[in-house]
Amino acid sequence: MIKDNRAVVRKVLLTSLFLNLLIMALKAVIGFSTGSLSLLAEALHSVTDSASNILGLISSRFSSPHPDREHPYGHHKFEGLGALGISAFLGIACFEILQGAVEKILSGGHPVKIAVSQLWLLLIVLGVNIFVTFYERHIGKQVGSAILIADAHHMMSDIWVTIAVITGLVGVWWLNFQWLDTVLAFPVAILVFLSGWSVLQENLPWLVDEMAIAPEAIHAIALSVPGVVNCHDIASRGVLGRQVFIEMHLIVEAADVETAHQITEDVERQLEERFSPVRILIHVEPPTYKSEHISFI
Repeated sequence: MIKDNRAVVRKVLLTSLFLNLLIMALKAVIGFSTGSLSLLAEALHSVTDSASNILGLISSRFSSPHPDREHPYGHHKFEGLGALGISAFLGIACFEILQGAVEKILSGGHPVKIAVSQLWLLLIVLGVNIFVTFYERHIGKQVGSAILIADAHHMMSDIWVTIAVITGLVGVWWLNFQWLDTVLAFPVAILVFLSGWSVLQENLPWLVDEMAIAPEAIHAIALSVPGVVNCHDIASRGVLGRQVFIEMHLIVEAADVETAHQITEDVERQLEERFSPVRILIHVEPPTYKSEHISFI
């Protein structure tokens, strides 16, 4: 069965976009008023949060799982492309943060001045970040959305970045450790990079049609069905829990076409129960055909 959860995804992304714009504005205002490099870098990171939400809305608009004439396998990969776009945004944010930190080390800058009220406001921002992250991740896993899970990874990096920035600003306010603001910009950049790398690792295999299910597992299920002699040239692609495509050649013991068809229906039913949602293509062959190649070498 094909599941279309785009309406839920759009609702979550619109909520996240509104909150991220609010967070970005607060960080930018406090960053400019205090002269904090790490906070301005974090505001830049929040720009990528909002941009990734917009990108997610665009990619979700075109990622219908339903097939059509031009896209007979559906449009799910548009979501994967959107997730890669988020990874690219994270890479840009990482570069900008590092560039700003190096420039401040080389040229110096104005001292950071921050008030207690501003620190409390940043703690509220942190709370909003935590809410958005876990909200997106929960719904993303619930509906199997690559774009929501990727965006939640992005937001998780934002949480650690905000914690690091607040820690540095507390040091500046309490102990007047001005160097903390610049030094903490480097781990912020590393966290941003790692978040982008994680999103890339999760979505690239899907986009390049990497194996989704071990052919040995499919082979074992097929052989458990009465009438199946063997199966070979097994291929699968997609993402488990989202959408999987399976192809195979099936050798059956059948006296007529109707019996062979019933055996393939039984095999499809077993695979659907195990790996749904799944689309299966089976090429039926007579028992005289021999092949020991389960998958491709």
